[in-house]
Amino acid sequence: MSRRGRKGRPLSGWLVLDKPSGIGSTPALTRVRRLFNVQKLGHAGTLDPLASGILPIAFGEATKLIHLMMDAPKTYACRVQFGQATDTDDADGTVIAEHAHRPAREAVEAALTRFTGDILQTPPAYSAIKKEGKRAYNLARAGQAPDLAPRPVTIHHIELIDFCPDSVSLRVFCGKGTYIRSLARDLAIECGTVGHISYLRREAVGLFSQSHAIKLEKLEEIGHSAPDLVELDRHLLPLETLLDDIPALPLTEEMARKLRHGQAIPAPKGEFPIWAAYQGQAVALGITREGVFEPQRIIHPPPGANDME
Repeated sequence: MSRRGRKGRPLSGWLVLDKPSGIGSTPALTRVRRLFNVQKLGHAGTLDPLASGILPIAFGEATKLIHLMMDAPKTYACRVQFGQATDTDDADGTVIAEHAHRPAREAVEAALTRFTGDILQTPPAYSAIKKEGKRAYNLARAGQAPDLAPRPVTIHHIELIDFCPDSVSLRVFCGKGTYIRSLARDLAIECGTVGHISYLRREAVGLFSQSHAIKLEKLEEIGHSAPDLVELDRHLLPLETLLDDIPALPLTEEMARKLRHGQAIPAPKGEFPIWAAYQGQAVALGITREGVFEPQRIIHPPPGANDME
């Protein structure tokens, strides 16, 4: 039975949105919700208005897997502009410091090695991190720049794509929680100057890359020309797409029924993440312990599909 008051269609799956620059993640999500007329959705990993690129959006039951997207490795292309620091650490901010020094290519290459691996990184003042219950960006906008503590992050690799006297273009392969704006700020300081991000694009989040993505403008074009929504729905990826690199446990109908009623089922020995599937559709995500599957999230089928309740 659908929940009273819930409007929209009960879709489940993933939309890999290519978010344009100039719009935040939440407004982009609102436009997607309106286009698809979907009951429930959420995005996995905020992108700044300046940034473009991959914004995975979960529909329906896929929202239960958002944590996997948040933890997934990410790839960014960016440009670091030397000579000016801004209060937001990107080109949308106000210039707060200037420096005439411009580092040589060799100095940049040497500095980059000190920003790979497990490092401590201080988030930008304009970030969504909470300080004493308030968002850092709200404090910064009110003139109360928060003192944010450094946090451990992992940067797997940085490629130097292009070098100019005033800027460098990089490709960054990193783990969750990494702020590319902080990397730009700190890299410039390490090179004896100041700097900020002038271009930022997220190229991949986990298994989702630019080859899976569709631009927001294209979606809106389809929505206006095909109001029956069938063409829009063709751009949704199955919920299970995200689970391709996690071992799967095939279920019988009886095993699937037990899982959905909170009962234990046998599983391979060892302790590792696993997902359980009936007829190719996810039923639960969990881990195995001592030969038993322990579900952590139950995935319900779409209305009328494999209904075993």
